[in-house]
Formats: sequence, C-alpha cells, structure tokens
Amino acid sequence: MTGALWALAAGTGFGLFQTLNRRAVHGMDVYMATFVQLVISTLVLVIISLMTVDIHLLFLAPVGAILSFAAAGFLHFLIGWTLLNASQKRIGAARTSPLIGTTPLFGTVIAAITLRELPRLIELVGIGLIVLGAYYVSKESETSTEFHGAPKTLIEILQVSWMGLGAAFFWALSPIFIRLGLQDLPSPLLGVTVGVTASVIGYGIVLLWNRKSWMGVPITRDAWMFKVAAGLLVGLSTWMRWVALDLAPVAIVLALSMISVPLVGLLSPLVSGKQLEKVTALLWMGTGLIVGGALLLTFN
Repeated sequence: MTGALWALAAGTGFGLFQTLNRRAVHGMDVYMATFVQLVISTLVLVIISLMTVDIHLLFLAPVGAILSFAAAGFLHFLIGWTLLNASQKRIGAARTSPLIGTTPLFGTVIAAITLRELPRLIELVGIGLIVLGAYYVSKESETSTEFHGAPKTLIEILQVSWMGLGAAFFWALSPIFIRLGLQDLPSPLLGVTVGVTASVIGYGIVLLWNRKSWMGVPITRDAWMFKVAAGLLVGLSTWMRWVALDLAPVAIVLALSMISVPLVGLLSPLVSGKQLEKVTALLWMGTGLIVGGALLLTFN
C-alpha cells in the first residue's frame, strides 16, 4: 500500500471510530469511556510495536525523549480524548467531528506564536472559512433545553463548542512534543505507544482517586460492545496514520484524513439514530466550510 492509501484507511478508521464511539459514550460515564478507550488502544499499539519495530531502541533512548512522548500523550490522549468523548456525549458525533477538523487552525496559530510563521493571504482565507464553519456548526447544535433551542449568543455558542474545539487545540499542540521526542528516539510508532501508555497509567490513577464518582454506575452491554469496537478502531487507525506519515508527505496524510468528517455525518444517524444525531443542511454547510478551510491550511 502507498502512503496515500494508508492515510485514507486511517481517516476512514477514525470516522468509523467516532461514529461507534458516540453510541458507546451515550451509555457510559465520560471518564470511564475514555479510560477503556485508552486501555484498548494501548494494547493494540503495544502488540503492533512488538511485531514491527525494534523494542530495544526504547531502552536506549534518553529520558528526555520518553518524557516528551509522555507529554504529547497526555495532551493528545488524556486531555484530547476526554474532551472528544465529552463533546460527543453532549452534542453528538456529527457536530463534534467538524469541530475536531479545526485542528489545522490551531496549528497555524501555534506556529505563528512559537515560530513567528505569520499566515499568508491564502491561509487567512482558510482560517476565515474554518471560523465561519465552526460558527454554523455550533449555532445549529440543539444540545438541550438549556438555551431553549439552538444557542444564539456568542457565549452560548462557545458553551456548546468549547469541548470539541478544545480537543482540536490539544491535538494541534501535541506535535511540538512529538518532534522533540523524535530527535532522540526516531521511531514514531514507539513514540505514540509511549504516549498512550503513559496516558492510561495517569488516567488509571485519576480514576482510582475519584472512584466514588463511577463505581456502582451501571454500564449496558450495548455500550461495552460499541466501546470495545471503537477502541480497537482508534488504536489501529493511529498506527495506520503513523505508517502513512512515514510513506507520504504530511499534507497528503492530513488532507486524506479529513474524510473522517463527512463519514461521521453520513453514518452517525444510522448507528445512533436520528433522534440523537440530527444532520441538517446547515450542519453540512458548516462542515464543508471547515473541511475546505482546513485543506487550504494543510496544503500551505
């Protein structure tokens, strides 16, 4: 398989993961759902690492590289995945997915602040499209009766969208630490495995500390089944994404990964039901604006 096909497979896997995950988190506590997701993904990545790379590199790596990968894992998996699950539970997968697609926007902002890489005109157009698209996606979200329908003011829109946008922000921030780790341990797969393993250990400690909040809370068999399937998909998709990045230009991988956004919009109503996932013309318009803007930023 070429790098482009690996990227397409990863994007499809992430789309299927988000679709199944919505069905799972609807019947689970957000923190428990994230922990299960982390455990399954860790097992998948550890097994793939043992089968495909030289594990001895891990024991020869400097402590700084391990800490960098652990920091990247905390940002991407521990914080980012928690916000993803919380956003899906609140506003659904079809509305969360395009908000996650704003990751290139935050990447551009972070690059401007840390590297003084100011956006060019075409990138400003992309930023404008993403902001407009995120506005429409958030404004159209009928989360509950707390706003008596769809949110109207800017504060209400931010209350609806901040978790999805927060996940995108932390996913854009984590590559900074990944790059630092790869300087001393040039194995992306080992790096992401270290990151997710550190996250599952940290999450386990947090859950034990706050066990009164989740112990005794029933989880349906349906939720367990969908969560296990979602965890396997996201673990495999993460691996396929790293393979793609090793074989193809980053821009191509990021662009093809965007297939997950419309895929979630198409499949979520079928898996979770139209009563939970209402996909409207306005939502599709906002999704299209975000994807278009993200592609402009990706290729520039």
